[in-house]
Amino acid sequence: MALHNDLGRWGEDAAAAYLEQKGLRVLARDWHYGHRDLDIVATDDDGLCVIAEVKTRRDEKYNDADKAVSPQKIRSLSIAANAFVKTYHIDVEVRFDIVTVVGTPEHYEVRHVENAFLPFV
Repeated sequence: MALHNDLGRWGEDAAAAYLEQKGLRVLARDWHYGHRDLDIVATDDDGLCVIAEVKTRRDEKYNDADKAVSPQKIRSLSIAANAFVKTYHIDVEVRFDIVTVVGTPEHYEVRHVENAFLPFV
């Protein structure tokens, strides 16, 4: 597996652990709809469905990780989230978050932006 794939998998693991520490329950990870995917789908105690896009970087020398979610990516996430909601008959509010993990397994920072964007198709 390529080094960037290992970094991405580690970042998703760190993000999922972070969300669970905040009290969310992870329902799905790396859920695919065709060539689109949802990194983490979670729920809170109130039943809110949280779609979390995870961005992992060793550093932010070139760009802030949370700025890497382009309009095209938002559209792709919106389509995949719609499919997830329909597939699993989710009938609650859905929120889109961005979780950034910057660093290495030895030293890293997690940032969580709730309601980072609104979906569109």
